[in-house]
Amino acid sequence: MIEIPVLVTERLRLTALSDKHFEAYAAMLANPETTRFIGDGEPLDRMNAWRSMAMLLGHWVLRGYGMWAVELRDTGEFVGRVGLHHPDGWPDLEVGWMLRPEFRRMGYATEAARAALGYAFSRLGAERAISLIRAENTSSERVARRLGGRQSTTIDFLGSATLVYTYHRPDPAT
Repeated sequence: MIEIPVLVTERLRLTALSDKHFEAYAAMLANPETTRFIGDGEPLDRMNAWRSMAMLLGHWVLRGYGMWAVELRDTGEFVGRVGLHHPDGWPDLEVGWMLRPEFRRMGYATEAARAALGYAFSRLGAERAISLIRAENTSSERVARRLGGRQSTTIDFLGSATLVYTYHRPDPAT
């Protein structure tokens, strides 16, 4: 069994997805507002939410990194998922985020994704990472820019116009 590290920020804890998160995770993926910019844009039923969670956990085993469950530090409440993703067929190492609607516009996505990027650069030694953002997803574009990302190109990805935001490893001399 792989040890998934825990990252702690000012307000959040990034920890392994687990059975205790499943009810909130499944509800998040059943919400059309949450899934409209992910995959085929359709919400997932419980069975496919379980498969999604299992795939994300399997990513840790196969790649040694992946998505974390994001919890509020004070209460342990499930906020969403944030982390690193690079399945077969993906253009590069991606930092991605998905939050439950009631936790959006509070800076949580930026805070958690900043921790995930820090992990990619310092612990994994990655030189760069990307975020794949559907062209209509202006909220995620704002998060990517706050993280220091720059739009490098637009691609057709999974049948949709997708903006590629790129992040580069910080220069240790600066």
